[in-house]
Amino acid sequence: MQLHGRIHQLPTYVKQFIAAFVIVLSVGYFTGLNFVKQTDSTNTNGLVENYLGNEDAEDVAVMKFKKGEREMLTIIHTHILSISLIFFLLGGLVAITSLPKKLKAFLMIEPFFSILLTFGGIYFMWKGMLWMKWVVMISGTLMTVVYIIAAVAVLLQLFVSAEKK
Repeated sequence: MQLHGRIHQLPTYVKQFIAAFVIVLSVGYFTGLNFVKQTDSTNTNGLVENYLGNEDAEDVAVMKFKKGEREMLTIIHTHILSISLIFFLLGGLVAITSLPKKLKAFLMIEPFFSILLTFGGIYFMWKGMLWMKWVVMISGTLMTVVYIIAAVAVLLQLFVSAEKK
């Protein structure tokens, strides 16, 4: 079965359905990123404080406490499952685009490595491996960049005719 370029052959109403899905999915994804920003986890110090607390620090505006093991397992479990589904669905849409096959493969597969590195890194950081904060920041950033490229690529491919490709 040939998947490459199938997105161009879809009926208009299916293309509109996919566009609506990708837009709503993106609103959800970026709302989650806004939550990360609200927890000050967009920098390494804020990331560490969010999971390990800051009760030993002096002169803090907001006191944060180390998360418990059940809370950490819940956070990691729900994020790995839900974000995996997000990238599985988006990857399925990328698969039917007419993007170069190596780019498609990267956009489809890389997010799963970033998911494991990001949330595994958060867990190991919580366990005391503080250098993992850098792994979390890099993999989380790469995951977001890949999401943006994939979502924009799908949206653009929906409205580019097959003759232009």
